[in-house]
Parts: sequence; structure tokens; C-alpha cells
Amino acid sequence: MFKRLTLLWTLVRGDARQLWFALRHPAAPGWLKLGTALVALYLLSPIDLLPDAIPFVGVVDDLVLVPLAIRWMLSRLPPELARASAQRRAH
Repeated sequence: MFKRLTLLWTLVRGDARQLWFALRHPAAPGWLKLGTALVALYLLSPIDLLPDAIPFVGVVDDLVLVPLAIRWMLSRLPPELARASAQRRAH
């Protein structure tokens, strides 16, 4: 589990930082908080779309779905919130 989390973190580090800044912004919409909580639950949940017991394929669903979900949420941010979180991420 720890190895999977570290690999996932290296893949989405920049997007995860931008999401973190967007979540902490006072204008963060409720759907963003809910979506982030659901992504975290999926990542930590022992129940996956593809079981981790299947070699290689079991980890791939986490390595694909989580970054896609984060990117999807970031792409739907209100413009002013997206700009603010992107600027914070750059610093």
C-alpha cells in the first residue's frame, strides 16, 4: 500500500498541490471538497475496480483513475479559483 501511494504521489505531485491550494481557498466550492473526499476514500479503500491481487493490473486502476479524477476536478474549477491555485502552486 505504501509503495503504491509513493508512486502515485510522484505522478500527481503538481496537480495534488494545486488541488490542495484550491481546497484551502475560501471560495472553494462544495463539490470540490466532496470530490476530493471521494477520491481519497477510493484510494484508501480496500475495494477497487480491479483487485490489487491481480499482478500489475490491480495497481494500474489507481495509477490511472486517481490522476484523471484530480485533473477532471481541476479543469472544472471556477476561473478565478483556478488562477489563484495555479499561482500558489508555481511559488
